[in-house]
Amino acid sequence: MERTPIRPVLRRAVPAAIAVAAAVMAGCADGSPRASVTQPATVEAGVATEAATAPGVRLRTVVTGLGDALFVTAAPGEPGRLYVVQQSGRILVVRNGRVQQAPFLDVHSRISSGGERGLLGLAFDPAYATNRRFYINYTDRAGDTRVARFTAGATSARTAATGRVILTQKQPYANHNGGMLAFGPDGMLYIGLGDGGSGGDPENRGQDLSTLLGKILRIDPAPAGGGDYDIPDTNPFTSTPGARGEIWAYGLRNPWRFSFDRANGDLWIGDVGQNEVEEIDRAPAGRRGLNFGWNAFEGPRRFGGALRPGSRATPPVASYGHAKGQSVTGGYVYRGRAVPALRGRYVYADFGSGRVWSMRAGPRPGNVREETGRLGVRLSSVTSFGEDSAGELYVIANQNLYRFTW
Repeated sequence: MERTPIRPVLRRAVPAAIAVAAAVMAGCADGSPRASVTQPATVEAGVATEAATAPGVRLRTVVTGLGDALFVTAAPGEPGRLYVVQQSGRILVVRNGRVQQAPFLDVHSRISSGGERGLLGLAFDPAYATNRRFYINYTDRAGDTRVARFTAGATSARTAATGRVILTQKQPYANHNGGMLAFGPDGMLYIGLGDGGSGGDPENRGQDLSTLLGKILRIDPAPAGGGDYDIPDTNPFTSTPGARGEIWAYGLRNPWRFSFDRANGDLWIGDVGQNEVEEIDRAPAGRRGLNFGWNAFEGPRRFGGALRPGSRATPPVASYGHAKGQSVTGGYVYRGRAVPALRGRYVYADFGSGRVWSMRAGPRPGNVREETGRLGVRLSSVTSFGEDSAGELYVIANQNLYRFTW
C-alpha cells in the first residue's frame, strides 16, 4: 500500500518520532515559537481536574500501515464497513477489519497534498443508502478549499469525474485549512474552515463575518431546486449587512475535527491553539451565532485581537497548555455500547503528546480523565477519531486504526 508521509509543520519540543507523521492539525506553520505553559493537563471553567482513569478502557488494533490516513467514518446503513481518508487523495474501504484492494475514491490528481493541505474531510448524506451522495473537503492544486458532492456507483465512486464542486474558498496561506465535514441532526451539512493561516490571524478573519474563514458553516448541500447549495433561513447572519449567510459559528483558529452528540445534538469542536493553549468548544444543540473568541482569545486567555463589536466570547469547556501537548484533536461523545466506562463522555486527544482525555458531556461538562495509561498502547500522532454506524469509537494514530473496547 502506498505510504505518503505528511511533511511536518510541528512546534519545537515535539518528539522526533512524530516528525514523519501528519501535521495537518498542527496549526503553527508560520514558525512561531511554542511557549511553555505550566498549568494542569486540562483546565475547565469551575471544574477541578482529576487524575483518575476510566477502568476497563482498551484499544484493539483494526488495521495497520494506513500511511497518511487522517480520518475515519462510516456510511449510514453499512455495518461492518469503514471509510478511511488519506491526505494524499484516496478513500480506502475497510470491511470487517480488512482494507479492500480498490479504493472507494481516488482524487489525488486534483488536490495539493502535504503540510496542512490535502484531502481532509468526508461526510455521507444521511440518506446515502438511497441517494448515494457523499461530500469531500480538499485543497485543490492551487491550495484553495473545495467542497464537492459525489454520487457513488453500486460498489464505489469509480471516478473523480462524477463529482461536482459546490463551494470554494480562497486560501491566503498554506496552513489552517480546517477540513472537517459533518451532517448535523437537522440534515444540514456543516463545514469547518480555519482562519486562513499565517500566525495570529493577521487579518482578523476569525472575527470578520464577511469571510468564511475561521468559521463553522451550515448549508443545505442538495437543494430541491438544484444548484450548488442553499443557505438555510435559520442561519444566524442571513439578515446581517455584509455577513456571509453560510456562517453558523465563528471565532475559530483551526477547527481540527468537530462532531455532534448523537444523543442531544450538541456540537463539539477541537480548536488548535497558537502559542500557549489548546481548546475544546461546545455549542448546545441549536445554539447559533456563537463567537468562540479567536483572535481576541486563545482558549480562556486574552491573545491580543479585538472581538467583533457587540459580541462576546463563548469560553471553551476545556483547555490545556503546551506543557501537556502541542495540538488538539477533537473527538466524539461516546454513545456506543462496547465501553460502558466511556458512555456519555466526550473523548479527545493531543496530536503531539498522544494523550487521550475524556470528559463528562452533560449540561456542565467536567471531570476530565486522562485515558492514556489504560489504553494498552502508547499513542502518538493522533490525527482523528471516528464513529461506525453503531456509534462505536475509533482513533487513527501512528498510521494505524484502533477501536475502543472494554
